[in-house]
Amino acid sequence: MPALTSSPIGPAREQLPGLPDRELPPGGCAGLREFLAKVPDPRDPRGVRHTLASVLLISVAAVLAGARSFAAISEWAADAPPGVLAALGVRFDALAGRFQPPGEATIRRVLESVDAGKLDAAISSWIAAADPARPGRRAVAVDGKALRGTRHSSSDGQALHLLAAIDQQAGTVLAQTDVAGKTNEITRFGPLLEPLDLAGCVVTADALHTQREHAEMLVTRMSAHYILVVKRNQPGLHAQLAALPWKNVPAAARQRDRGHGREEDRALQAVTVTAGLAFPHAAQAIRITRRTRPLAGGRWRTVTVYAVTSLAFTQARPTELAKWIRGHWQIEALHHIRTRNGPRVMTALRNLAITLFRRTGHRNIAAACRRHARNAARTLTTLGLSPS
Repeated sequence: MPALTSSPIGPAREQLPGLPDRELPPGGCAGLREFLAKVPDPRDPRGVRHTLASVLLISVAAVLAGARSFAAISEWAADAPPGVLAALGVRFDALAGRFQPPGEATIRRVLESVDAGKLDAAISSWIAAADPARPGRRAVAVDGKALRGTRHSSSDGQALHLLAAIDQQAGTVLAQTDVAGKTNEITRFGPLLEPLDLAGCVVTADALHTQREHAEMLVTRMSAHYILVVKRNQPGLHAQLAALPWKNVPAAARQRDRGHGREEDRALQAVTVTAGLAFPHAAQAIRITRRTRPLAGGRWRTVTVYAVTSLAFTQARPTELAKWIRGHWQIEALHHIRTRNGPRVMTALRNLAITLFRRTGHRNIAAACRRHARNAARTLTTLGLSPS
């Protein structure tokens, strides 16, 4: 099978870029409120004292301040000053002469009964509508993980499993869906991505999603591109990639990192495939060689990873391929949290909080939560509102 050497890949030095420290534009929260108001309210309208949008906004603000449970959300709301509660849409009780935020029982009942899929769709729509244009090709990582701490809530003892599409640069979740298990991720790939406008984007995914149907869907139906890891679940394709004349391909400039108790050396190579690769729309083959060893010393451990992409060399330079592959590895844990209450809804709220943090320049999520916990009014700043 003929193969032409692409220009050498530079080391994947680029980290996920942050955004300048800023507030959302004025009315940003109002726009979010409008999207949240589209989520169907599961409650009987008789006797409703708190609008669904206000309960959701209170929950988002509390999660910005580090809340991880329904009880923590209600405690944050109980301590929030009147101006903050008013800005979030909490009702004023004229008889009591004060704002009356919902209690834990109401928050729990509402968030456990709300349609998680409709909430995900509302959040994703707001993200798409408010997403600022950025230079360069957009990269979207598809990643699936089991949520820790959720085994007790399922009848079969299995942890809740989510599949998400994440903007690599912004670190925000564009869409997510629950799946029955790791093996069922394949059937949810299409439904997850089909509602998104991915024209011109590059989608990165692990070996589970290196499926011919996925490649055809992305390139033919969605006018997108892919970078897909290839392992032995695709034995024919894996064998073809391993047989390419990699010894004749100049190694990319290496990047060596030290941290987390080990040192790592990465080298990347790419070849332009002219014919014969048994995968739809494949234009380049990629090999990543990763060598690691403990900082205390010892033997090097070498792992070789192969990938294919529909992007030709003229469409994406090797340095860009390296950045997107590295970006996928970095993004994997961003959208998963540990929670024991309403895991799907709490995850959606956590994803939204991360999106807001990224857009307002916060790079360290834990530090951002602590900062917002020290002053409730900061949640309004992040949401683009001012205390009433």
